[in-house]
Amino acid sequence: MADIDDLSKPLKTFSHLAKLKRRPSEYEIVSTNLIWSTEDPKRPWAMSPTVPLSKWYIQYRNESPLKHPDWNAFRDPEQIVYRTYNMMQDGQEAYVDGLLNDHNRTEHDKGLSASWLKTLVRLYTPGRYPIHALQMGSAYLVQLAHASTVENCAMFQAADQLRWLQRLAYRTKELSKFHPNAGFGTTERKAWEDDPAWQGFRELIEKTLIAYDWGEHFVALNLITKPAFDEAFLRQLGAAARNHGDTLFGLLSDAQLIDSERSRRWSKALIDFLVKVPGNQAVLDGWVKKWAPLADKAIEAYCSALPDSPDAASSAKAAARDWRKSLGLAA
Repeated sequence: MADIDDLSKPLKTFSHLAKLKRRPSEYEIVSTNLIWSTEDPKRPWAMSPTVPLSKWYIQYRNESPLKHPDWNAFRDPEQIVYRTYNMMQDGQEAYVDGLLNDHNRTEHDKGLSASWLKTLVRLYTPGRYPIHALQMGSAYLVQLAHASTVENCAMFQAADQLRWLQRLAYRTKELSKFHPNAGFGTTERKAWEDDPAWQGFRELIEKTLIAYDWGEHFVALNLITKPAFDEAFLRQLGAAARNHGDTLFGLLSDAQLIDSERSRRWSKALIDFLVKVPGNQAVLDGWVKKWAPLADKAIEAYCSALPDSPDAASSAKAAARDWRKSLGLAA
């Protein structure tokens, strides 16, 4: 917008980008300074502070102990926008379709061993419950984000989780067609709610979903819960799959880890952005110390159920700790 005192000299771009003294990028034009609920911290969404929605945003976003004087200064390190996200993931989806079609032609599922089928129905197909919960957690980050550039990163993360949830549901149906009596599509909820292998992740994820403070939710989800789940469910189960002749799951897990790595990159960028503000390091370390033991417990319970994988739990826990260390946070 042009300065209202000098309408004879209209700006060539949005006022918040005019100071750049250069042509703004597509990312800057469509991603920055889009959230208007932050304009008045005491009246989110221009409503009375006594309205329940306002009270929620005031308590869990505006009054979070995690602070920054200019949240809008954050930038996605890869500067992804909706257009480029769709282009990028269209290629990813085409690759996954190719994997599925190729393995269907060779009747891959028909050749899986009985023992591995039991592992899949116990430790793989119930994964749609935690993946859906991770998507819900990512959507919460979208809803309470302080800046649109943060919001967009969380939104693409939520979209990634939803894509893989659909793929897991698809694989569940495929497996049930070749093995109708193995329990695929009928036993997953019971496994998620009752199987000891899942109870650590169920506790961790359900507690993450009720970490309402935006900053704590970000730490619990992106720095603790999601990395722990990805290391156990994708990397360690993926390794076990290859050892038991399930090359399809191994390749699918590799593809899903590409999205997980992108999530870690923007999460690291946000941490680097936040720790420059005095006081945030201590807040972040405190939350990491609170949540990390639950993640280790979840990894231990899940990985101990993996067949022929004696080092899975220690490897997954070490990878999760190394990730936190790379952020300069408490391990």
